[in-house]
Amino acid sequence: MRILLSALMVIMQATMLQAMCEGTDLIAAMPATERNALQESAEATPYPKGLLWQATRGDTQIAFFGTYHFPHAQTAAHLSALKPRIEAADRVYLEVSNDDQAKLQSEMSRDPSIMFITTGPTLPDLLGEEDWATYKAAMAERAIPGFMAAKFKPVWAAMMLGVGPCEVRADAMEAHGIDMQIGEHAAAIGTPSRSLEDYRTLLTMLDSFPQEDQLDMIRLFFAWSGSADDMAYTLRQRYLAQEIGIIWEYSRYVSLKFGGPNAEQDFALMEQQLLIDRNKGWVDLLLNEATGKQVFVAVGAAHLPGDDGVLNLLTQEGFDITALDFNP
Repeated sequence: MRILLSALMVIMQATMLQAMCEGTDLIAAMPATERNALQESAEATPYPKGLLWQATRGDTQIAFFGTYHFPHAQTAAHLSALKPRIEAADRVYLEVSNDDQAKLQSEMSRDPSIMFITTGPTLPDLLGEEDWATYKAAMAERAIPGFMAAKFKPVWAAMMLGVGPCEVRADAMEAHGIDMQIGEHAAAIGTPSRSLEDYRTLLTMLDSFPQEDQLDMIRLFFAWSGSADDMAYTLRQRYLAQEIGIIWEYSRYVSLKFGGPNAEQDFALMEQQLLIDRNKGWVDLLLNEATGKQVFVAVGAAHLPGDDGVLNLLTQEGFDITALDFNP
């Protein structure tokens, strides 16, 4: 289950990639009864649809844009439509600013242990012969050779499995998505992006899981019978349709169905750590730093909707939330 949830957090490319990486919409393919129940659950959550929002309290204005972290067919159009809001902002915030992204890349190049096992048993030993063979084949589909696949830390291996093979082969992970491009434009106009959290936060959080739990992230991926390419296609298409709430409800549906006896507890834990706690930290930061300012914030779209999404958290702080037209 955890790999499925982690994948949804990570996948959330260029036009050519969009054309190459086709697939089946797994939500549309669900039985009507289950699909309708999923839709009802999504619509019952606060702010389930939309990518661009305005939060206003007094003279404080915060525009939120929900991002899809990889490039996609409409990335250029999205950026063009957002530029006036970026240019009007006193401050621009990303989950991790471009400067901090560069620091992270530099640290990872100096310290391979951030991503790779550098001492002790590697994945062939940790997974066992049968699981290693399955994992190795799955990574080969993503153009990752066995000698490299063997050395990934389990949590990083699991997240790689969550990205569709087509996306990896098309270099989606190397391209600049909308987050990075927003940061580049902000810097070009003299308003460099700021981080909503320390760039080490997510790495530290993922690395804190016990090794056996990390290995289960890999094994549980194989318990799901679906296609990672179809999952990526489904998330991308629903994102472009601005149906963010249903993406999260679908992640819950898949996780509970295939995650085993502790799936509900595990899902709640991951939701708390990867979404809720971070959302609350971001809102606290904005309440401290954005008062009296016009601010632009771009974060993964999954952070917007829900009872503990950033929009509803700001509602509880007295902000008026308005959906803004966004059809570039």
